[in-house]
Amino acid sequence: MSTPPAEGRTTAPRLTVIGTGYLGATHAICMAVLGFEVLGVDVDRTKVERLAAGEVPFFEPGLPELLRKALDSGRLRFGTDFAEAAAFGDVHFVCVGTPQAPDSDAADLTYVRSAVRRLAENLDRKALVVGKSTVPVGTAAELTALVHEVAPAGEEVELAWNPEFLREGFAVQDTMNPDRLVFGVGSEWAEQQLRAAFAPVVEAHGTPVLVMDLPTAELVKVAANSFLATKISYINAMAEVCEATGADVTALAGALAHDARIGGRFLRPGLGFGGGCLPKDIRAFKHRAQELGVGQAVTFLGEVDAINKRRRARTVDLVRELAGGSLDGARIAAWGAAFKPDSDDIRDAPALDVAVLLQDAGAQVTVYDPEAMDNARRAYPQLSYADSAMDAARDADVVVLLTEWAQFREVDPEILAGVVAHRRVVDGRHALDRDLWSSAGWEYRALGRP
Repeated sequence: MSTPPAEGRTTAPRLTVIGTGYLGATHAICMAVLGFEVLGVDVDRTKVERLAAGEVPFFEPGLPELLRKALDSGRLRFGTDFAEAAAFGDVHFVCVGTPQAPDSDAADLTYVRSAVRRLAENLDRKALVVGKSTVPVGTAAELTALVHEVAPAGEEVELAWNPEFLREGFAVQDTMNPDRLVFGVGSEWAEQQLRAAFAPVVEAHGTPVLVMDLPTAELVKVAANSFLATKISYINAMAEVCEATGADVTALAGALAHDARIGGRFLRPGLGFGGGCLPKDIRAFKHRAQELGVGQAVTFLGEVDAINKRRRARTVDLVRELAGGSLDGARIAAWGAAFKPDSDDIRDAPALDVAVLLQDAGAQVTVYDPEAMDNARRAYPQLSYADSAMDAARDADVVVLLTEWAQFREVDPEILAGVVAHRRVVDGRHALDRDLWSSAGWEYRALGRP
């Protein structure tokens, strides 16, 4: 392949993306659409073959159309050969997962270390390796030493960090038009390479570029996620207080949102956060702080996590109360399985945790989700599943909304009343119109509301 000229520059770097999961596939596809030649590399041959055939192996609005466009342009291809990646690329983005370790709260860096080692072993010329994965502070220094040790080009290979800030359901927008770009670099050359790799984004949108040292860049993502998790758990802690006093947490949140110092984003009470980022990132951050001897500074993150988990048990309590004090034999319609709408991701999904807790308490639970059904069935085969929201609610004693998909918000409570056994609903996400449902004769309950 020849390198296409990018507008305003004579040449553009060729890019590789190591790891083609949610982050990597999105990054590779979007960068190719922006005009770069891109090679996506993964050890999972099946995943590579699906992407090369034009199939996105997860749900993300808008991404399948961009994948087809990128493939048709000839600028994007996928493979499994690290030697080919090293020969092809000028800038190598490492986008592999950092799950929670199986035996502790620490981040498991096995995949990052392996990906960097396999790439570096084949780097025989000057190149830039860029970490995008969320890692504990200090990882970049460790990986720099690894690269210099194993790469044939030695210290000619530099390492930088460019943390990702993708929101599932908005990943295309967040890649093509991010609210900021963070460059953690150790040299002016590394900064210039990153600027070249993101030039179309900056030129199109004037995206702020924040240049900093490597440790600070590593901290940006985990610090941001910890702040968001804290804000979510704060309003859910207030929901607990509201439940004890008869106050309304929705009205409270609305009043707080008018304070410009606080704002209303992520101040929405409900079932709490889940997914593959916030829960494991705050635990890993707390663990790393303890390793560094500053664990006392972030002890509050333990309570943030605990508040979040308590919301799941409290939702079960609300369902039990509506069911008459016992869940034994109660028929429950569980609307939602994904951890958030516009995603099929069920990692640490509060919705499925609640469904399992309800079943363990003796309820007959039927789950429906617009996109996450296949993933849910594989992970939780003990649950029952329906083909639609109405089917899930048929003869239900209680309907519980667990993921705030638009189609659930738009259900007509009068029509739904015709299929359920009892008009009882628990709104685990504060997504339904309480007045509308109450006027249709439904008993309505939500966390933190009288």
